[in-house]
Amino acid sequence: MKIYSASLSRRVQSGFTLIELMVVLLIIGVLAALIVPNVLERADDARVTAAKTDVNNLMQALKLYRLDNQRYPTAEQGLQALRAKPTTAPVPPNWKSYLDQLPNDPWGQPYVYLNPGIKAEVDVMSFGADGQAGGEGKNADVGSWQP
Repeated sequence: MKIYSASLSRRVQSGFTLIELMVVLLIIGVLAALIVPNVLERADDARVTAAKTDVNNLMQALKLYRLDNQRYPTAEQGLQALRAKPTTAPVPPNWKSYLDQLPNDPWGQPYVYLNPGIKAEVDVMSFGADGQAGGEGKNADVGSWQP
């Protein structure tokens, strides 16, 4: 015959109570509400910086194209002239491959090439997050005329 003492028959409870879990979830929610907006703003800033870098790189490739061929690609030839020799007139006499591939802007749209440009002889630009001319903040245009 086995004798069990009262202290052995009680099970030790472990884990968290519902109230403790709710308090932890509330703290996580408050922290997320404070941190997430700051992180999202940083992502927009990073996209604008990436667009400025891409525009600058495209302008450098266009300047090399002009040095080799005495002119910029026409509007019809576009930025594609930097990676494939144009077949439409004027065909560049000293064409080289200036880019391995044409990047899209950080919002997934192709960069816009204008010849003649609005602000300079040629312009390269992105219309920003909204994909439309103008705008402010993350929707602002990013162009070759900007520092």
